[in-house]
Formats: sequence, C-alpha cells, structure tokens
Amino acid sequence: LPAQLVAALRGSIDEGAMRPGEPLPATRVVAARLGVSRGTVVTAYEQLIAEGYLASGQGRGTIVNPGLGRVHGTTRVHGDGRVHGARTDAHAATASADAAQSGRSAHPGAGGSPRAPRPGVASSLTDTIERPAWRAAWREAATHAHETPPVLGSPKLRGEIAEHLRRMRGTHRAAEDILVTAGARDGLGLLLTALGTTRGRSLVVGVEDPGYPSLRGVAARHGARVVALQTDAEGLVTDALPRGILDLVIVTPSHQHPVGAALPLRRRRELIAWARDSGAIVVEDDYDSELRYTGTPVPALAALDDPHDGVVVTLGSFSATVTPALAAGYLLAPASLRVHLEPVRAELGNPVSSIVQSALARVLASGEIRRHTARMRRRYAARRGLVTAVLGAVATARVRPMHGGLHAVIEIEPGTAAGRSPAAAGSAEASLVRACQRAGIGAVGLHEYWQRRGVAAGRPGLVIGMGGPDEAAFQRALDELAGLITAAGPTADGAPA
Repeated sequence: LPAQLVAALRGSIDEGAMRPGEPLPATRVVAARLGVSRGTVVTAYEQLIAEGYLASGQGRGTIVNPGLGRVHGTTRVHGDGRVHGARTDAHAATASADAAQSGRSAHPGAGGSPRAPRPGVASSLTDTIERPAWRAAWREAATHAHETPPVLGSPKLRGEIAEHLRRMRGTHRAAEDILVTAGARDGLGLLLTALGTTRGRSLVVGVEDPGYPSLRGVAARHGARVVALQTDAEGLVTDALPRGILDLVIVTPSHQHPVGAALPLRRRRELIAWARDSGAIVVEDDYDSELRYTGTPVPALAALDDPHDGVVVTLGSFSATVTPALAAGYLLAPASLRVHLEPVRAELGNPVSSIVQSALARVLASGEIRRHTARMRRRYAARRGLVTAVLGAVATARVRPMHGGLHAVIEIEPGTAAGRSPAAAGSAEASLVRACQRAGIGAVGLHEYWQRRGVAAGRPGLVIGMGGPDEAAFQRALDELAGLITAAGPTADGAPA
C-alpha cells in the first residue's frame, strides 16, 4: 500500500497535477479518505521526502518540494498554456488527497416541505459556507455591479474554475476551455442549440435508464428524440450502445443517477472510443461528484479526453456544493466543439451576473469552496449512516449501497407472495409515495427516474434526499418514514397490509 501511494503521488507530481509549493493534506485526513492506516500514509510521505519530491518543516506541514523542476514525461505544455498528455489512475489518488484538504430542482412528484428529506436539496448554507471568506467575496463583488461580464464568462472566474477542476476532478485544461453557465441545464441547452444548427435535423439523444429526469426533459424541450440506454450495477452498458443513431449521450459516470454506480475505467475508455467511431458527443453530467464520502473520488470523464479534438463535454454547477440560489455553473469542452458553442453564447448572451461571477471567482481563489466541500462530505457521511441505521432495520426495506451524493435509494419489498405482478409492485410504490406526501415527507418513487416505465414497474423503491439544515427534523422524518414503510409491507400471509 505505501508503494502504491508513493507511485500515485510521484506520478501526479511528475505530470503536473500537483505543483511545487502546494501543501499536502494531513496524513490522518488522507488515511481516512483512502481507508488505510495512518502509518501507510506516513511511510509514503517519508519515502517521497527522501526522494526529494516532498518537503516538510516545522509548522508548515508537508508540501511538494518548491525547488522541484517540472518533469516533462508524458505531459507536454504548449505555448498557449494547454496541457497534453496521457492520463493515469494516479490522478484519482491525487484528487482524493487534494479534496480532503481542502438542488438541483426537485424531481417530479417531490414535495416542498422543509422538514422532508427531499432529493436534490442541499444542506444549510449558514453553518457550512457563510464564513469570512464568503462574506468578503460578496462585499468585493458588489463593487463590480455596474460591469457587464464577457459573454463566455469572466476570465478570472474561468481560470479559477479550471484550477478548481484540476484539484477536485483531475482535469488538466486551460481557462479558455471553460464557458460560464447558469448551471447544467443552461449548459446542455447551449450545446443542443449549437449542435442543432450544425446538423440540420432533429437530434437523437441517448440517456441512462434510469437517469436524471431534468436533463432528459431539457433534451426533449429542444426537440430532440430521447432514447433510453441500458444500465447495470456498474452504470451505462457501453457494449450495448447503438451505432449510427445517437448524436449525444448524457451520462453520469462519477455517480450514476439515482442508483450511485461509478463507471469503471474500462467502460469509460470504451465510451470515448465508441463516441469517436460514431461521431457522437458524450455529455458528462458532473452533478454532486465532489460529494463522495466513501473511498476515492473518481476523476472526471473529461480527464481521459483530448483537449483539442475530444468528444466529451462536461456540465457542472455549484448548486450541490454551494447553493442552487447561486445559479452558476460551467461547461468544459474541447476546442473542436467550442468553435460551435462560442458563437451561440455570444448571440444569446451570458445569463450569470457580474456580481455572481466576481464573488464566485474570489471564493474559489480563497480555497473556501474546497474546505466547504470537505465539511459537506462529513455531514452527508453522517446522514448516510443514519439512513442506513434507521431504514436498514426495516424488514421490507433495503438501503442501496452508495458512496456519495445528496440522496439515498430505498428498495421496497412489495410482498412475499409469489407471483406479485409488476403492476402491483408499481401500485404499492405509488401508494407509499402518496402516504409520504400526506406526512410531509418529500420522497420520490424510483419509477420516476426511468424512461421505460414498464421496466421499472417491477422494482419499487423510494429516493430520499439527505439535505436540510435541521438534524433533529431529519431524524424524525426518517423515523416516520420507517413507520410508513413497515405499515405498507406485507402481512404474515404475504398479502399487502
């Protein structure tokens, strides 16, 4: 284990993912994130100090050796600041360590009660991000209220987002690869508009099934034909992708929505290869990928793509990690696609105000969002444990294993009698959702996430959120939900209660 960690960190330093003078997280933090002993991390750090990769000193912790020259291995830095090079899995360990240091709208049918564990609702702002750096950023931003932001976004903000993605998502991309958006849906709408004008026909968009309903709806609103794509326990089934049909594929590779699978490296490479062969674009929805509280964060799919002639467009926002009220996000695209996107954005204008862009750039530069994300991970990890403890004790419920995100999936056993029909299972789920709504619990039926409702009918379940500011209210809602699931379960003879 120490040798693996040494190799990963050494490779990340050589390739520029970690730069001279940057601090490393404390050994206990890295150990907790990777699930290894602190001694393993201490041994790795000491080895790299001996090799000259790292340096340590009294009162300053461990840092990348400031005197270490840039090692030009597989990575090449061009005159325009772009970085080309091979990606390795070393970046996963680096992204995890860096991250440790440092709402969307409701789904269909979701209730609006503030006490309810509603999917897509982030935790309270007051105790997580309203800190001195946050307040100072907004005071400074107020002085820029009269400015009109550039149509592609503030250069400072684009640079800070690129740096943020390098640290948190393992990408090596220049600031000009970033377009500032009002969130993932705005970014997808921009992409669909740009591609629709170049292909001269209605687009065909593939979506994961099950998948996030909102982006699916955006594609349909833009006149696209939506095609359901097969998923399994590892996410999108890449060897079942059709050829010659799809223009775009929308995927959630870091945290498949809603069931939580992370797309393996083999399938990621197969997806990119398929897109190149098919002439399709892969739209990576990076929502809540930074809120991974078990294991190592998975680098963005764009980290495997070519920055010039690539096929991956990454959509992200700060709704999950900061607040949906910010209404700010980003689109990361290779140069070959930006030539189509930039003219459309210039014509439509940028929807994010200069105040928001200025404040977000400053708070990103301060490192406060990285620290805030680490606090959020700890909070959601604790709430995830509470969900497992309370609902996992219900005989007819199964809390689906998940490693991150703002929600949990509860699979419901509709009955023990053999031969219960899919229709009956779907009816049982709908009845339970109605009971939750009457109780003010904003649970959503699992079938809402499926494009092919017939497939979903035999898999009843609930999706609940883990946000909201009140810990006591969250506990009470879980206790009440456990009672509702128990009451809806089968009786001793196997019939519905």
